[in-house]
Amino acid sequence: MFLEQLKAFLAKVKGNSNLQQKLKAANSPEDVVGIAKEHGYEFTANKLSQLSKDELEGVAGGN
Repeated sequence: MFLEQLKAFLAKVKGNSNLQQKLKAANSPEDVVGIAKEHGYEFTANKLSQLSKDELEGVAGGN
């Protein structure tokens, strides 16, 4: 469930420049979780923090 919620949130972020700016200003995983929650997505900072950079890029679709 965590990865599905994260993927859905990241898909929304890709098409929303305002949301992208909010995430760029985030200072912690907790900030990211709070922003996601405002938009109806549920995951924890603990789970987000456990992802490696490579795993996070994979979920985000890579660059």
